[in-house]
Amino acid sequence: MSQPFTIGIIQDHATADAAENLARAERLVRQAAQNGAQIICLKELFNGPYFCQAQHAERFDQAEAIPGPTTMALQALARELAVVLIVPLFERQAAGVYRNSAAVIDADGSLLGAYRKMHIPDDPLFFEKYYFTPGDGPISGKAGNDTPGFAVWKTRYATIGVLICWDQWYPEAARITSLLGAEVLFYPTAIGWHPSEKAEWGQAQVEAWRTAQRAHAIANGVYVAAPNRIGHEHEPGTDGLTFFGHSFIVDPFGRYLAEAGEDEAILIATCDPALIETVRRNWPFLRDRRIDAYGPILNRFIGQ
Repeated sequence: MSQPFTIGIIQDHATADAAENLARAERLVRQAAQNGAQIICLKELFNGPYFCQAQHAERFDQAEAIPGPTTMALQALARELAVVLIVPLFERQAAGVYRNSAAVIDADGSLLGAYRKMHIPDDPLFFEKYYFTPGDGPISGKAGNDTPGFAVWKTRYATIGVLICWDQWYPEAARITSLLGAEVLFYPTAIGWHPSEKAEWGQAQVEAWRTAQRAHAIANGVYVAAPNRIGHEHEPGTDGLTFFGHSFIVDPFGRYLAEAGEDEAILIATCDPALIETVRRNWPFLRDRRIDAYGPILNRFIGQ
């Protein structure tokens, strides 16, 4: 059983200036490390605006390789601060193959690999299927274990799993990553309101988002940490999106250890693997799974 470890998640906005976004992230990472964080996760697509609100081919130019200039800059920072960093960005894998990815950097600055978002949404102002090839396997690097699409990384401080935004609605993703050995699931996120819907649906959307992920923590006996972005991002011809923040960290009981509102925030929490052991002994959900009966889950739909 590993020792307790401290995680940090960063809730902030983004502008069209990539250098400014990187500098802000570096400043906030330093602050999180000063506050005791050993593993720090940034928001989805951290170093730029959420460009998926419209379909424009020139926006593919924002993608970069992993490793690339952004990951190399943050590898140096991780090495300096002796922290693990989760760095979500727009990855160019090859001509015509682009991913919504999250690089995992260990505390010595080494690039352990990257998770590639598995579930890709396509909704008004969230036109991700235009930009992103679905994940079909992580960049393994030094991944501890992996299956097609999912992986965990054995970092200096803990074994971690990374999933991205839309993945957070799927219990299958949380379950598989937990079964691979994750002690904490990180969900870097870019979720927000359509301004015209906020008055009627806004609070319900926030609570549904939080509740789904808290349920993953409880069902799998793991810690969950979800950093979201904030701020209104305009898209010509539309009302744009207002990213609602409300980032949080919960324990294996689903209890909030730290939570934010809609302003810039750094959330810090200590995770104790002994609590995972205790919860799973008393709520042995993994023991009692009927894996012999779950074959039908491989069907998209069962019914008339």
